[in-house]
Amino acid sequence: NDILNKVKVILPSIDYIDFKQYESSMRQMIDNYIGAEESRVLANFDDMSLIELLAKKGKAALDKLPEDIKGNQDLMAETIENNVRRKIMERNLENPEYYRKMSELLAEIIRNRKNSAQAYEEYLKNIIELTKKVINPEESGGYPAAVNTPAKRALYDTFSQNEDLAIRTDGIIRATRKDGWWSNLQKQRAIDEPF
Repeated sequence: NDILNKVKVILPSIDYIDFKQYESSMRQMIDNYIGAEESRVLANFDDMSLIELLAKKGKAALDKLPEDIKGNQDLMAETIENNVRRKIMERNLENPEYYRKMSELLAEIIRNRKNSAQAYEEYLKNIIELTKKVINPEESGGYPAAVNTPAKRALYDTFSQNEDLAIRTDGIIRATRKDGWWSNLQKQRAIDEPF
C-alpha cells in the first residue's frame, strides 16, 4: 500500500506537456504574426569572400556590396575590418608570426580610421593593400626567392628572417618526416632519435 501511494505521488510530477491541444492555436499565431518572403540575393561575390574580392579587384569589389552598406562608410569599414580580422584568425596557424604582424597592421588602420587621422580614400587604399598581404603572403614582396613554400615562409618569419636557418630546418624536417608517424610507434621512435 505504501508503494502504491508513492507511485501515485510520482506520476503527477512528471513534466510532460501535451502540445496537441495547443497545436492549432500555435499554427494560427505563426500564420498571423510571422511572415516569410522569398529570399533575394543581396550581393553576388562569385564564390569569393569579400577580402578575396578586395585583394583581386581593389575598390571595384565594393560595388558588389548591398546598397545599405555602401551608403554608410562606417558600416562598410566595419564590415571589411571584421572580414579581414576573421581571415587573419583563420590563417594564423599557417604562419603565426606573419599573421601577428598583419593583425597589428589592421589594428593600426582601424585606429587611424576611428581617430579620423586619414581620409576615407586613404583608408580604403591601406585596407586593400592589407587584404592583398593577408590573402597572398607570398606576393607581399618580403620573402627571398628561395623561401618559396608556405612552410619555409613560416620558418623564415619564426626565425626572424634568417633565410639560411629556415631553409636548413625545412630540409631537415622533410628528410626526417615519415608519413603516418603519429599512429606508428616505431616511426615515432625513429623521429625521437638524435641525428
